Amino acid sequence: MSAILVCDDQPDVLIALQLLLKAAGHEARSADTPRGLLDHLTHRPYDLVLTDMNFSRDTTSGREGLELVEQIRRRPAAPPVVVMTAWGDIDLAVQAMRRGAADFVTKPWDNGRLLATLDRCLEESRGAQSEMEIARSVQQKLLPRAERQFGNLHLQATFEPAREIGGDYYDFLEIDADRLGILLADVSGKGVPAALLMANLQALFRAQNPALLAQPAQLLEHINTLFHASTAPEHYATIFYGVFHRSTGEIHYASAGHVPAQLTHHNRTTEAYGATGTVLGLFAQIEIGEARLRLDPGDRLTIVSDGVTERDIVEDDRTTIELLAI
Repeated sequence: MSAILVCDDQPDVLIALQLLLKAAGHEARSADTPRGLLDHLTHRPYDLVLTDMNFSRDTTSGREGLELVEQIRRRPAAPPVVVMTAWGDIDLAVQAMRRGAADFVTKPWDNGRLLATLDRCLEESRGAQSEMEIARSVQQKLLPRAERQFGNLHLQATFEPAREIGGDYYDFLEIDADRLGILLADVSGKGVPAALLMANLQALFRAQNPALLAQPAQLLEHINTLFHASTAPEHYATIFYGVFHRSTGEIHYASAGHVPAQLTHHNRTTEAYGATGTVLGLFAQIEIGEARLRLDPGDRLTIVSDGVTERDIVEDDRTTIELLAI
């Protein structure tokens, strides 16, 4: 049984569709306004949305319906959307599909054709979800263990992609017995495109030799050249990369346009350590500076992606690395 949410401002249409869907073995819920539909999606998941394109605010252009499709598709784990229009307007249906609708039907509808369209969209959605679950599993395996110890430094990372997969990337790169590379990158974009860029960036870092991994500024400049050559001009990444020295407690770091790292001392005073250069990927050649900080026992360094600091952006990956000197 699939849970289908139907939206139309005509009560008789809602009743007819609910009866049809129930007879076909689906669970059908209804809303009579776009706001009501979005409220339903907030409170429980649905397998598919079937919605009219024209409502009382704008009865013929379909603009309200187009806006609704976009709002639904921007939601995390958004269900497929099938749109309905009483006007048989193919141009409007094409616009809706460009904005993320899975398919369309016209009013008055043919029961058999409508159910076949919904069944096909549900089947395609299940297949896509299965593929995304595999992709999520692969991405999780690409990341290192989220918690580890290196000398007197305790490291813990949390990774929360906005969708099934995301574009944030963290890594711990052991250079030698005394030095550990600590990396957090935030790739532009969301979902599958960002995840592919993330995998590309990870491969670039892990291919470098230990001598270069020990030099944060030079490493980021080199990675930028490779990343710029292998990606489209509009793609970029912000990166914090630091090298922790267990013998001294120092971290030499370079930050390419990344969110400032926050150092909380054992006495509760705080310091921010910001960018030492611009983002990676926009320019073929860049200059990155290098800075240093020191972790004494009880000090905590927190490195985050911008999804953590900008919580008002609902659909954004959130990654945090916490380093605690003990």
